[in-house]
Amino acid sequence: MSLDLEDRTALPDALRILLRDYPRAGWSADGNFGGLVSFWLDRHLNFRRVMSLMQSETELLLDRSIDPQVHAARLSRLGSGFVSDLHGHHQIEDAHYFPILARTEPRIAAGFDLLDRDHQALDGHLDSFVKGANAVLRKISVPADHHAAAGRFASDLARLNALLDRHLVDEEELVVPVILRHGAGGLG
Repeated sequence: MSLDLEDRTALPDALRILLRDYPRAGWSADGNFGGLVSFWLDRHLNFRRVMSLMQSETELLLDRSIDPQVHAARLSRLGSGFVSDLHGHHQIEDAHYFPILARTEPRIAAGFDLLDRDHQALDGHLDSFVKGANAVLRKISVPADHHAAAGRFASDLARLNALLDRHLVDEEELVVPVILRHGAGGLG
């Protein structure tokens, strides 16, 4: 099984050892859930919401159910915030959280290296996202070109959404059990 983000369908069992002791269904009841874990999961939920909103609005544009100018304004605002927030989130994880978590739970340290590689892979997809969004915005004055660019962008969004969700699920399944087991000390 390839561990590349584009190929994997789940984390390998060797990296899911803490998840057995801390299954997702029990996370919110754990005493260490509040604070950092709750915040982290909320950030992930927000990335998913924004991605879903951009997909929905692009579909409305393709169905000609939303004014192109309205779509352009929303895409510009949502897209730039999404990319900026996601880059910032990943930088903090790579520079601060992942090294501490890897030292805290060395049995799954390879998982944090995997997540770092995911971030690098996602950078390429985010670059494609920006190019696709900019193409949609640039072609707004030529309806046929605008519609074609939006169709390509919708496909890119679907791909990015699938990869981002895979990464976020895997990240949650690595990070949250470590914090639930050891607490958030040293991470704040």
